[in-house]
Amino acid sequence: MVVKPKLHVAVDVGCRRHSVAVGLSTGEVLEAFDIDHRPEGFAEFFRRIERHHRRYPSVVPTVAMEGFNGHARPLDTLVGERGWRLLNVNNLKLKRFKEMFPAAAKSDKIDARRMLDLMQLGEHMPQARRALQPVHAPSPEQAMLKRLMRRRRALVDEKVRLLARMQGDLRAVCPGLLELTGDAENRWFLNLLTHGDDLRKIARLREKTLRSIPAIGAKYAAVIRQWQGQAQFSHEVAYAGPMIIEDARRILALREGINALERQCAALAKDSDMARLIDTLPGFALICSCELAGEIGTIERFAGEASLALYLGMANLENSSGERQGAKAPRQVNERAKAAMMTGVDRHRKQVPESQRYYEKKRAEGKTHNQAIRALGRHLCRVLYRMLKHGDAYRIRETETETETEAAAQAQDAEQPMAA
Repeated sequence: MVVKPKLHVAVDVGCRRHSVAVGLSTGEVLEAFDIDHRPEGFAEFFRRIERHHRRYPSVVPTVAMEGFNGHARPLDTLVGERGWRLLNVNNLKLKRFKEMFPAAAKSDKIDARRMLDLMQLGEHMPQARRALQPVHAPSPEQAMLKRLMRRRRALVDEKVRLLARMQGDLRAVCPGLLELTGDAENRWFLNLLTHGDDLRKIARLREKTLRSIPAIGAKYAAVIRQWQGQAQFSHEVAYAGPMIIEDARRILALREGINALERQCAALAKDSDMARLIDTLPGFALICSCELAGEIGTIERFAGEASLALYLGMANLENSSGERQGAKAPRQVNERAKAAMMTGVDRHRKQVPESQRYYEKKRAEGKTHNQAIRALGRHLCRVLYRMLKHGDAYRIRETETETETEAAAQAQDAEQPMAA
């Protein structure tokens, strides 16, 4: 029986140009060319591949590219819309492959050829096949959640940086002003700072004016009036004061932007089966559920719960040699999903007694807080994988004491005579 060759396409992705190599599963290289990251370049890409596909029409082309859902957008989406098989190249494993079979030089075209070699090898070796991960397109809700939550994380990080800078400037320019509040992000405090264009005027505001500022009532007005009697400003206030006011206004704008994104995510979560299932885990509220749903995308990406645990950063890789036993942290971890998982697991153990007991057991063994949280998260990954695989919501397992108490109550009710 003659085995018909398969058409392989390797794309070395760049931010402006992509190098493409076209070959067969037999090892023959058909063509190599570059395309621009423009509609004209995408049209040329599909025109050339279709020409080769007409010569080898037995199977759909297989396209492998590094940087799926990154610089490859929207080329990866266009490939999926054509019904072609799309593979994501594991960058770390590709690097190891190129170290084993080095080329004479290094260029994007050579890297694309190496990806073709890896695709050919993947037809025969499971280890090489694992470096080429089939891409399963997430649902539109998951894709939107991913973009919205990443945008929210960027705004939150910016807000944290601005808060730290503003607080440092306030301590240097106006000692004592920051002590009026326990949290510099309080809305009434930010409204106070942005009331005017001169920070020194805060010390001269009357109570009626203070009460007119949004979120400042009688309580906070009295606190501010007491501070005004001893207010002091350094010589830097003339030029540093406007910077503080500008930062405070930006923080207020960021708060509004973050709240708007969270409202959008809440509406999307109602239509996302994955987000709704994750939300049933105690402690995994809206933010953690949406972030995990967006970053996971689809559970079909993962071969098993161990693969999901590695992706979420809840498992280590064995690193032993001879009599030395050890482990190392995996490099292929989604840091955003890991942060959401760590937060969710920490809140989860405070709400579920059985999880809290397991956490305390690990702490008693000498584990640090983060190590104990990851150990508990490893168990929750098994639960999470089963939930998403079978569409089951989370249910807290009843302990023996609770079951016995419920059975005793039912028996007692059965013994009582019925009322006439």
